[in-house]
Amino acid sequence: MAAAAAGEAGEAELGLLECRVCFEPYGPGGQRRPRNLPCGHVLCRGCLSALGGRGRLECPFCRRVCGPADTSDCLPLLQLLEVLGPACGILPAAGSGAPALRLALGGWGALVNPTGVAACPKSGRLAVAHDGKKRIHVYGPSGSCLQRFGERGEAGCDVKYPLDVAVTADGHVVVSDGGDRAVKAFDWEGRGVLAVREGFCLPWGLDATPESDVILADAEAGVLYRLTADFGKGELKKCQVLRAKLSSPRAVAVCRSSGAVVVVEHLKARGPKGSSTRIKIFSADMDLVGQMDSFGLNLFFPSKIYTTAVAFDKEGRIVVTDVCSQAVICLGKPGEFPVFNPLISHGLSYPIGLTYTADNSLVVLDSGDHTVKIYSST
Repeated sequence: MAAAAAGEAGEAELGLLECRVCFEPYGPGGQRRPRNLPCGHVLCRGCLSALGGRGRLECPFCRRVCGPADTSDCLPLLQLLEVLGPACGILPAAGSGAPALRLALGGWGALVNPTGVAACPKSGRLAVAHDGKKRIHVYGPSGSCLQRFGERGEAGCDVKYPLDVAVTADGHVVVSDGGDRAVKAFDWEGRGVLAVREGFCLPWGLDATPESDVILADAEAGVLYRLTADFGKGELKKCQVLRAKLSSPRAVAVCRSSGAVVVVEHLKARGPKGSSTRIKIFSADMDLVGQMDSFGLNLFFPSKIYTTAVAFDKEGRIVVTDVCSQAVICLGKPGEFPVFNPLISHGLSYPIGLTYTADNSLVVLDSGDHTVKIYSST
């Protein structure tokens, strides 16, 4: 049975990493680069070119018609390809007190290659960013979809390609739009209230402070910003550089109790071993209090850790996703970092987002099967 399970896992991984038309493996560039269709199916650039004659492209799976200009890069798959260089290990099973899966939302068709998830600290609603026609889906605590908004388009508050989402304490949904190099805020009804364009290069991860400020990582510029705004009036008050000269910062999280900030940097590949990540922890005053890269973590832990998402739990512990072992791991509080406590060690395929609800339920965004998975402590 173990051999059969391993074979099935290998086939699933192969299917995820190859074009289902030409059955060639995806690559980071050229004709093998993975591209999203508006329906959510993914093909390589070469097959899109072959199928999209005369400006008309018909999906070979669902027959939905679109134009070549309606396609976009499949960033989750490109990130997965980025990870393939490191040798990945198997994580020990989570302990007996690990959270148990309570609810799964979305799935193929409901969500299309989701990229970010955030929880409202008051209402318990979840905002999910994905590549569908309506870029933001809002789910209630029971799992029902309450709202869809954030049109794909060129208008001021339309969203081209969302990379992350945050929910402020005053009840606004804030989205980093990598396609438009902007940060855009909406109310819960989906009305655009503010679009911030301050010369960002590639706004990526973001999180909200208890004061409703937004901490934003610009992955291309290597800068961490604090945005202060009156979202109700649609006014940006201040855009402050907190840290510069970071290495491709993507995921970011703010501790609600201490104000500490944790950032995940993606380090450039050097040689055949592929890319790696580094976790940096800053105090509320933005003093560096700790850091650890994949190599350093590997000295402590039994597997190579490649982090794509980070969050603080209600106790102020740092929790990360690891796409190498398809797991969620607690690394402890900043003062004791790093410890090693696997929270979820099975049932995930490509965890790319992470947040906690007000009742301390753990929310994992699994882009591999297009779902949001909610875990509660047993």
